Amino acid sequence: MNNFTFEYPYVFILLLLVICIYKCPLTLKKIIFPHIHLFSKKTSFINKEKLLYSLILSSMIFALASPIIYDQKSSSKRKGRDLVFALDTSGSMAQSGFDPDNSQKRKFDALKELLASFISKRYNDNVGVAIFGSYAYPAIPLSYDMKSVAFLLDFFDVGIAGESTAIGEGLATALKILKKGKAKEKVIILVTDGYQNSGAVSVKEAVQRAKKQHVKIYTIGIGDTSSFDANLLKLIAKNTSAKMFAAKDVKMLQEVYQEIDKLEPSAIRSKHYLHKQNLFIYPLTLALLLLLYLIAKQKKEVL
Repeated sequence: MNNFTFEYPYVFILLLLVICIYKCPLTLKKIIFPHIHLFSKKTSFINKEKLLYSLILSSMIFALASPIIYDQKSSSKRKGRDLVFALDTSGSMAQSGFDPDNSQKRKFDALKELLASFISKRYNDNVGVAIFGSYAYPAIPLSYDMKSVAFLLDFFDVGIAGESTAIGEGLATALKILKKGKAKEKVIILVTDGYQNSGAVSVKEAVQRAKKQHVKIYTIGIGDTSSFDANLLKLIAKNTSAKMFAAKDVKMLQEVYQEIDKLEPSAIRSKHYLHKQNLFIYPLTLALLLLLYLIAKQKKEVL
């Protein structure tokens, strides 16, 4: 018999924020959607927009609660690492020529395909994703459901976090994701093709935080070596006892995977569900689609 439950039901307390949409919409707008002003006009929200914000926030909360269907639950230990990818989605990632087998393919598309293939083999790891451009945000929380992580990667695109490159904020956001992990080995894989030119968090500050959390940061500069700050990437990796890689094409990224495989796995205590099916994809997908619709609608009004 199938059972339905939420892995983190306590997050439903955040539903109180939905009420605030109607009581304090302007304040909530700045907190939950700090960058939405780039696309919206300075006018009062209409009821339809309030409803959209309510649905987006509610869907995100349901996704965070991690709804599942399972047959049986037990406690278990497994071996693995906590691994977060910090991915550059700035405008330059739209350039082509990174994949020698398809010269028209964009760097970011080639990167996503390669990442999906890589994480599909990380059976015992917890994997998360942070996205950064002009600013950064936690795109995917730590999860051992690799199919869901690979599925969600398809929703991210170049420019989704702005056109600039805030490496420091990207690392800081990845570190926040790792704080929830329980593995001994904590690793960030930073992938960028540019120079730090944006963000409120400096790279130096982010590296100091990583050292305090005993997090290794493997850095990968992709594309032409003149396009990214190799010295900075080397410094980040060196200061966190990791390694810097320069990858001119997708084949060279395999070297990174070999290095990650050498990391010592550690025990992770976790709840294990037999015949478990994760459902968080559905409310999260709904939230992303509604958010994209809202942004497109408000951007159209501005134009």
